[in-house]
Amino acid sequence: MEVEPEILAHYAEGREQERLTSGGLALEFLRTQILLRRYLPAPPAQVLDVGGGSGVYASWLAGLGYQVHLVDPVPLHREQAARLGGFTVAAGDARDLGQDDASADAVLLLGPLYHLTSRADRLRALAEACRVARPGGIVVAAAISRYASLLDGYLVGYVDRPGFASLMREDLRTGQHRNHDGEPGLFTTAYFHDRDGLAAEVTDAGLRLIAVLPVEGPLHWAPGIRDRLAQPGQRQLILDCLAALEQDPAMAGATSHLLAIGTRPSLPPED
Repeated sequence: MEVEPEILAHYAEGREQERLTSGGLALEFLRTQILLRRYLPAPPAQVLDVGGGSGVYASWLAGLGYQVHLVDPVPLHREQAARLGGFTVAAGDARDLGQDDASADAVLLLGPLYHLTSRADRLRALAEACRVARPGGIVVAAAISRYASLLDGYLVGYVDRPGFASLMREDLRTGQHRNHDGEPGLFTTAYFHDRDGLAAEVTDAGLRLIAVLPVEGPLHWAPGIRDRLAQPGQRQLILDCLAALEQDPAMAGATSHLLAIGTRPSLPPED
């Protein structure tokens, strides 16, 4: 399986590790941790972290006592992850996992769906996660919201950049995100989901859908959000507010990331 050269080039710059860990608490990281704690089985469950990047989540889960194996197609990510220790690391592609059937208690896809721009490839990755999960096991898949560019455009000011308006319109129309000129900060080749489309892909891949939830919600764009997260009282208020709105489907698109949670259906009872 090949990964587009521009995607490999983007991640070879090492941005992923910094995005989640530099500059204080990141709302995406914090909320994803909360949702994973809610849905994952208790440690020492076996977790397969597919497209696990530089190992930020794998390291955290290993520290909680999970048995974690990370696979990723980007050499730099594997090097960074291996340096963290506490879990195993190998090359791998979400569409063709080398793991045995029913060999993991939980499978994480916290990045691969972003960059699989054809529905067939996304279904293949989700079906592979379903295959590797044990019956009743959890599959967690992250997606970028269809409306992320629009909200970035107007709330961060990207809309004034040359060419951004056409990029934003295409994201809204098809979900196909292309940064043809390699503009810094405008990401790389990707697919942006809406809530219903993500839900449909999870179920069409053979999983039983539990939920599709906004990760950061609209507070991702709130001024001074990282400073507020650094204050325990403010942080808890933010998290309480996001928990209160996460079940409202009308709010699902007003976020940078979505998280879909599904399970592999249990085996039918024997006759």
